[in-house]
Amino acid sequence: MNVIVTDEGFSPDDWTDGFVTLDDAANDVVALDVSSDTDPDELFDRLGSARLVRVDFPSFADGRGFTIARTLRLKGYTGRLRAKGHVLADQYAMARRSGFDEVEINGDLADRQPEDQWLSRANWKENNYQARLRG
Repeated sequence: MNVIVTDEGFSPDDWTDGFVTLDDAANDVVALDVSSDTDPDELFDRLGSARLVRVDFPSFADGRGFTIARTLRLKGYTGRLRAKGHVLADQYAMARRSGFDEVEINGDLADRQPEDQWLSRANWKENNYQARLRG
């Protein structure tokens, strides 16, 4: 069973409307599943009325999903953004700063990195080293 991580901790997935891939998307799509190699500019142009975009992280070392989230937010997407897959607790603050609202992890990762490890990064707004450097 997958776990949703937010600033409040672990919770079950509340999304029940399913997902479609970008290739299968129609004008009335509700939620999109996109891979990490998706062009964020093309994705934004094809979002339509999607209320949720779930970006796959095939590896914790693959940061392209962060770029997708940041680009979508900068272009004005206000819907729900979810990172899915191999995102580690140490990367939670980066995920939130880049624009993700939540992270979807599998039960095995939740067991290896329990809720307290994710919650220790939930104060991502206060622990921004770039802001500290600026003064």
